[in-house]
Amino acid sequence: MSHPLLSFRDAVKEFPARGRGRRRGAPVRAVDGVTLDIDAGEVFGVIGYSGAGKSTLVRLANALETTTAGSVVVDGTDLTGLSEAQLRPVRAGIGMIFQQFNLLASRTVAGNVAYPLEVAGWPRADRDARVRELLDFVGIGDKADVHPARLSGGQKQRVGIARALATSPRLLLADEATSALDPETTADVLALLQRVNRELGITVVVITHEMEVVRSICHRVAVMEAGRVVELGDAYRVFSAPEHPVTRRFVASALRDVPSSAVLARLRERHPGRIVTARIDEVSGSSAQVTRVLAEHGVDGTIVFGGITELAERPYGSLTVELVGHDAAVHAALDGLRAATTVVDHGTATRPAAEGSDR
Repeated sequence: MSHPLLSFRDAVKEFPARGRGRRRGAPVRAVDGVTLDIDAGEVFGVIGYSGAGKSTLVRLANALETTTAGSVVVDGTDLTGLSEAQLRPVRAGIGMIFQQFNLLASRTVAGNVAYPLEVAGWPRADRDARVRELLDFVGIGDKADVHPARLSGGQKQRVGIARALATSPRLLLADEATSALDPETTADVLALLQRVNRELGITVVVITHEMEVVRSICHRVAVMEAGRVVELGDAYRVFSAPEHPVTRRFVASALRDVPSSAVLARLRERHPGRIVTARIDEVSGSSAQVTRVLAEHGVDGTIVFGGITELAERPYGSLTVELVGHDAAVHAALDGLRAATTVVDHGTATRPAAEGSDR
């Protein structure tokens, strides 16, 4: 990764207020002072709940929307104030795929992929060769003469990806590209986007509200809320040790590795020992470390809740364990665990700790 391919500098996008007269509301600030660099060659995720501003941000990247303030720079070109004619060559280097595919129903698969090449003025023979190459790359070479209505959702999205790659862009924007797909098809499309990045060297920006998408393919991630980037960094660091509440909600909803208050109450009914939750990741600690610390202090540990998954081929999650032993040994084991990782002490059934305490 040599230099930023896409840069936002204090980017703001406001939409005019709705209504008239006294009923006219305030302008809506969809993107609010975003400063962000996306490097050439990476898969970058922008994640946020509905209304966070992520789709507006990606529309600023190809000037489908213009900034109210600040700047957007694509491959060294500042898009601010450019005319449509000046934007045309910049957009030729940007591909985009959409949630609802946006295919032309009257055209065949080959005709859809060929369309941007026709607009760019490619000769017929060159168009045909490029279309065959792309359809083979995305795995639907046998569907060239089929119309979109006869395709599955996954096949339609493959057509969308092939069309977005037609003019050999350096940057590919994927706006909720898997939201309309089932989990198995989503996994196939994400694997294809990884191939696009790895084999073609194309920078991919993924806009999504799905934690699984970021977990599967992204190198870095920005978390958005209310038009702002609230957390930014290496995808593993952001999601294995989330700092902002919205990021923690994403992790909790995807992994469900930490017991809720109701689950914790049931665990206390079944397990009279001390219940603690220990974070598991490649830096802080592993399940083997937890087991070793407990053995060193003569404490029995039983896993009663938890979940561990992979992000960027590295483990993260948490384990909730019942500790049974003499009080002094349990306290010593807790100190040993805290030295290795983050620990939340839930106390015991008879002496529950305040929720979220670490003591």
